Amino acid sequence: MNSVSQLDQVKTGPWNGGRSPWSVEYGKIMMWFFLLSDAFTFSSLLIYYGAQRFSKSEWPDPDLVFQSIPGLKDSGAPLVFVGIMTFILILSSVTMVMAVEAGHRRAKKEVIGWMIATIIGGFMFLGCQALEWTHLFHEGFGWGKIPPVETLHHLFTGEVSLVSAQQFSNLFFTITGFHGFHVFTGVLINIIILVMTINGTFEKRGHYLMVEKVGLYWHFVDLVWVFVFTFFYLV
Repeated sequence: MNSVSQLDQVKTGPWNGGRSPWSVEYGKIMMWFFLLSDAFTFSSLLIYYGAQRFSKSEWPDPDLVFQSIPGLKDSGAPLVFVGIMTFILILSSVTMVMAVEAGHRRAKKEVIGWMIATIIGGFMFLGCQALEWTHLFHEGFGWGKIPPVETLHHLFTGEVSLVSAQQFSNLFFTITGFHGFHVFTGVLINIIILVMTINGTFEKRGHYLMVEKVGLYWHFVDLVWVFVFTFFYLV
């Protein structure tokens, strides 16, 4: 199977550029460059959150803020719902690995099945995030908005800090919203790749490199969520 396009083949002429220094397909290198730049963006947001979190003596306790299961329980289940969200997203990363592996074998039907499973996992994660946001909105949190002081008393283990509560609310919706946008974008791209697979586009090309490139993006989104989960829900 020839997975290298004509543009990426070794050029033997004196002015043709020669061999790629990394021996990696051009599109895959560009994906890595994009992911690296995106990692800087997420890192700056999380570093700022960490700086604010540890510069304050009081901060909302995640076990008290995130102790509901929307639609089932309003309290008494700390971090259970976000644990379910995390499991769903990690499982979708596994199905993406299976899709890439099937693509290497040019097993079209398997690629279609695993891509559908990945898309479903992405939608489930976004649905869970929407439920969590809706619950927090009902609690009084939002961009530039926090619950009344009497409600905040139940979310702090020590004295209530209105500044900390506001910063927590703003940064939570900003960072999880930014990540959610990446997940939504990834789902849309996965749908496009699924349609191309069904139409036999990659069979005609003779390779499934696009599935692998999209897989890199999807794994990056999953990895970023691990850091978001650690910063907001565990620390």
